[in-house]
Amino acid sequence: MARNFKRSYRFAVRTSLFISVFLSILMGIFMFLQLEFTATSIILFTVLCYLFSFFIIQYRVERFIYRRIKKIYDNVSLLDSTTLRPNQVTTDMSSLTREVEKFAQDKKLEIETLKIREGYRKEFMGNVSHELKTPLFTVQGYILTLLDGAYKDKAVRKKYLQRASKGVERLIYIVRDLDMITKLEIGDLHLHYETFDIVELIQASFDLLEMKASKKNITLTFDMDYDDPVLVRADKERIQQVLTNLIVNSIKYGKNGGTTEISIENLIRNKVIVRVTDNGEGIEKENIPRLFERFYRVDKSGSRKEGGSGLGLSIVKHILEAHGEKIYVESVFGVGSEFSFTLEKSEKIPEERVIPEIP
Repeated sequence: MARNFKRSYRFAVRTSLFISVFLSILMGIFMFLQLEFTATSIILFTVLCYLFSFFIIQYRVERFIYRRIKKIYDNVSLLDSTTLRPNQVTTDMSSLTREVEKFAQDKKLEIETLKIREGYRKEFMGNVSHELKTPLFTVQGYILTLLDGAYKDKAVRKKYLQRASKGVERLIYIVRDLDMITKLEIGDLHLHYETFDIVELIQASFDLLEMKASKKNITLTFDMDYDDPVLVRADKERIQQVLTNLIVNSIKYGKNGGTTEISIENLIRNKVIVRVTDNGEGIEKENIPRLFERFYRVDKSGSRKEGGSGLGLSIVKHILEAHGEKIYVESVFGVGSEFSFTLEKSEKIPEERVIPEIP
């Protein structure tokens, strides 16, 4: 505080000194010229004193305040000192006010974003821990039981080893999915583009998952008969993974005797949109924005009644983003859900479909 007082005193002393020197010189000139102090000369003297005092004070105040504010700008790296002008600090403080308000708003937004991310990070770590510890403890339990003597019973030994093997398979499944997401995020997973019939690929996915759907008496079907092929250009293997994950998801959360329907529509000239619709339990509105996060589950209970790694939708999103495509979701709780994604159309006929002309 004493240092600030000294600065203000120094400013006042120097300003007063300049004014006093000027007044003394002006008075000396009047005395040297032996001018009579008439009304005119007194008015002239007053005007000169006023003008000089005004300009010297204005100049000194500008420099004094500008230097202090400039130091604030320099110390706070996010404030742009190039926008600061000396005349603004005494005649218009709006530029400083705007900069400080913008700085405060940005900082507030940054803090809120970091808090949200921290919450997501904690939740993600908890989910990862839960997903990994369940199969790990299962495998450990069976192995310890075998080591305690159960291995002597051949039937028990085989059963426990089979169960332990399933636990290891689940661990491999989770780690493999995590590895794929990491590669997709850093762009390390190379896509092999080719032209293929999306109708044929969907039918292959239906055939693959028919038995799984039949356990819940769910019908896998198209919205109409597609007699002609719908050619798209993408990584066939990855798109099949997208379809499989979406269909499996619809089966898991579909109702007994329900339907999973897929439709293919022209979106724009060079795009098609594939829709996967079910009449299952649906998704509550507040859960939709976080649906594609890793390990995020709509079912918050610890039971995890439906299997899977909890990474399926996250993988779907990353695969489609790697293709430069989008995925959308619409859902009404208690009515059903629709997942849709875009793909690039292709006019080129795959080589296996080309029939050579007979000479």
